[in-house]
Amino acid sequence: MSRAVLSLGSNLGDRLGFLQLALDAVRPALVVVSSVYETKAWGVEDQPDFLNAVCVVDDPARDHWAWLRTGQAAEQAAGRVRELRWGPRTLDVDVVTVDGVTSEDPELLLPHPGTPDRASVLVPWVEIEPAAVLPGHGPIADLLAARPADEVATVRRTDLALR
Repeated sequence: MSRAVLSLGSNLGDRLGFLQLALDAVRPALVVVSSVYETKAWGVEDQPDFLNAVCVVDDPARDHWAWLRTGQAAEQAAGRVRELRWGPRTLDVDVVTVDGVTSEDPELLLPHPGTPDRASVLVPWVEIEPAAVLPGHGPIADLLAARPADEVATVRRTDLALR
């Protein structure tokens, strides 16, 4: 079994459409998807707001590398161009965790190193899996509770929906 948590983000073009494209890429394996949230940019702050969501996927035929390649293929289909780290993008698909696998490979760090510090990932994830644990870091509800309240408040649930 290969169960993964993926974080989805978009802040250029048809933001909701690009998130949907990512979901469609994992459709047969999709277990659950969060609500859509709007968040301020992280890292490089002078850019449009993001739409974010988190999904859980499960496919016994895919390992952590296959989830990375699936996400990269979705990003490519969305026309993502990598010009600036943490810069604007049509689609960003991050592999957050896969079956507790740890990886120090620079191409695929697992669990995703930014997760404990990003309310934009923790808020949607806790919505769909309140008891989830990030390997090596503990319960995601605790990680979220440790984030500054003003940061958490910037993660705003929208009326938009993914299908």
